Amino acid sequence: MEIKLTKQTYEGEVLKSEVPVLVDFWAPWCGPCRMLGPIIEELAEEYEGKAKICKVNVDEESELAAQNAIVSIPTVLIFNKGKQEARLVGAQSFDDYADILDKFI
Repeated sequence: MEIKLTKQTYEGEVLKSEVPVLVDFWAPWCGPCRMLGPIIEELAEEYEGKAKICKVNVDEESELAAQNAIVSIPTVLIFNKGKQEARLVGAQSFDDYADILDKFI
């Protein structure tokens, strides 16, 4: 299941996570973001219990977007042990995200 992040939950869910975390920065009006949605859902199912799959709506959480230097969406960040390990800008394939997550599991 995807986790909807807010500035209140970000530190605990992402920076203090014991498992790798994928964070999708998106907005409802963004076409490529909507195309990426089903891939993110599939990742959430596939990696349940092994990694966290999170989403940040940049319209609602602009502070988190700024804190992570998000300049275009969709941008997916992958964290491991609180450290950003990857940044993928634009919609990618399921395998692109899975390959990076697998390195940290």
